[in-house]
Amino acid sequence: MKEKVVLAYSGGLDTTAIIPWLKEKFDYEVVCCCIDCGQEEELDNLDERAKLSGASKLYIEDVTDELCEDFIMPCVQADAVYENKYLLGTSMARPCIAKKLVEVARRENASAICHGATGKGNDQIRFELGIKALAPDIKVIAPWRMPEEFGMNSREDEIAYCKAHGIDLPFDASHSYSRDRNIWHISHEGLELESPANAPNYDDLLVLSVTPEKAPDEETEITMTFEEGFPKTLNGKAMKLADIIRELNKLGGANGIGIIDIVENRVVGMKSRGVYETPGGTILMEAHRQLEELVLDRATLEAKKDMGNKLAQICYEGKWFTPLCDAIKAFVTETQKVVTGEVRFKLYKGNIIKAGTTSPYSLYSESLASFTTGDLYDHKDATGFITLFGLPLKVRAMMYEASDKENPYKK
Repeated sequence: MKEKVVLAYSGGLDTTAIIPWLKEKFDYEVVCCCIDCGQEEELDNLDERAKLSGASKLYIEDVTDELCEDFIMPCVQADAVYENKYLLGTSMARPCIAKKLVEVARRENASAICHGATGKGNDQIRFELGIKALAPDIKVIAPWRMPEEFGMNSREDEIAYCKAHGIDLPFDASHSYSRDRNIWHISHEGLELESPANAPNYDDLLVLSVTPEKAPDEETEITMTFEEGFPKTLNGKAMKLADIIRELNKLGGANGIGIIDIVENRVVGMKSRGVYETPGGTILMEAHRQLEELVLDRATLEAKKDMGNKLAQICYEGKWFTPLCDAIKAFVTETQKVVTGEVRFKLYKGNIIKAGTTSPYSLYSESLASFTTGDLYDHKDATGFITLFGLPLKVRAMMYEASDKENPYKK
């Protein structure tokens, strides 16, 4: 009986060409596994294509709800954003995909898992770290890191290889953007984006969105409610998380929300330039921030900011299945116990504009915040506070006056 390999299959040219190569190079039985993370029409006709290319079986595993609830929401609650811009759309999906690939490999008693990620990108790291953490005994095959054995360096090479093996597929050699899509976002790389000196060609590039200039001239009003950090309703309608994200994608995309152009630092050491569309995710994260600033104290928010930055790095680097990641998520979960309430905002030409926030756990006190003196705050109390809070500065200034050193702050 032949050994089996589970191929992470997208249906594109790269992973399609890998099927006959795996059979020829290793004499494997190839089991394709396509992980549905919300790619929508990209999954059409995959079964026929996989079988035509020589796969013995195709799994299409829908992990959309799991992705939203177990991977996306912890990052939303942590406010995890990589390098101040990237909302981790691809990064969050990869450990979820790796987990499902391992499950299918166990189900099929496969000895190896194969992926089509290149040797220059982040995805190879994310896939393989996930597989190592969950199934250290399973072999990983990365054809693009085996140039001599793989022998294909271009789309033309892959098309010729498929045709030589009797596979005639609807692909051509023309280049297009390299994209990754799931329920949270779509990324774009390649073509004019390869030079940071070029402006993106948004007319050809955008899939989920319009530019702010093409957005409607009127505002779109949105109301959301949260319970312990999880969104529960959108404009008065209760929905599961995945459906809230889908609806926010439509509303945000129509209003030019969440388009970012970034030069980011990849894990492997190089910079890369890409454009990300994350309309629904941008709205959801801003709504969550809007509620947190009302209910969390200053010290917790400061600590959460550090934890969010760390979680973003962990997720970006593919270290999801680690004790540190679990510990940070546990901290964030504890902070979410009071993140309950309603947020209102308006979408207008790329902007998310606050329109009011309420919560039963609000720490905002009108009597404290006002300029009048109330029972909880006496203006005279600030004198002693400032004396103690500023004492180190005063002692330092006195030291300069008593010594021969010049106070550098007087310059």
